[in-house]
Amino acid sequence: MWKPNQTGSSSPTPSEPVRPAAPATPSFEPAARSSAPAAAAQPASSDQATIGKSLIIKGEVTGSESLYIDGKVEGSINLPGNRVTVGRNGQVTANISAREIVVLGKVRGNVNASDRVDIRSEGSLSGDVVAQRISIEDGAFFKGGIDIRKPGSEKSSDSKPNSVATQSENAKAVTV
Repeated sequence: MWKPNQTGSSSPTPSEPVRPAAPATPSFEPAARSSAPAAAAQPASSDQATIGKSLIIKGEVTGSESLYIDGKVEGSINLPGNRVTVGRNGQVTANISAREIVVLGKVRGNVNASDRVDIRSEGSLSGDVVAQRISIEDGAFFKGGIDIRKPGSEKSSDSKPNSVATQSENAKAVTV
């Protein structure tokens, strides 16, 4: 009995709850952002940019939104307060400065994170790391130095309390 009059008005109603679910994606998995329905609703409300597989960027990347890199970037990346994710296909030859840096692909350069650096099992990082926290998964490659900064301390060139030079090719999962 409800179907003849309510069907037309109930069909737009279910699509409205779907829209708020898409912007509220503090998901840490980039795959969740690539689904077709979510991609259509996200450009207006999402704050993550993507550099696709076929793109090559040479120069300086700056901005005020998070970035997912699946292509090639050479130069420097400066996104303070945001997240930089280097995807499985990503190849970055740059110094990266961001709040959070996740490495699934290849990075050659120094990284400076105000919060944390994650090197996942498929990831490779050759360069020095400055961060409050670092995580290196089993199977990840890392070659460089680690400088753990306390939240209150800014860059001071004379004190490096937790500086470590590390090279691990099949390291156990490490969280500092």
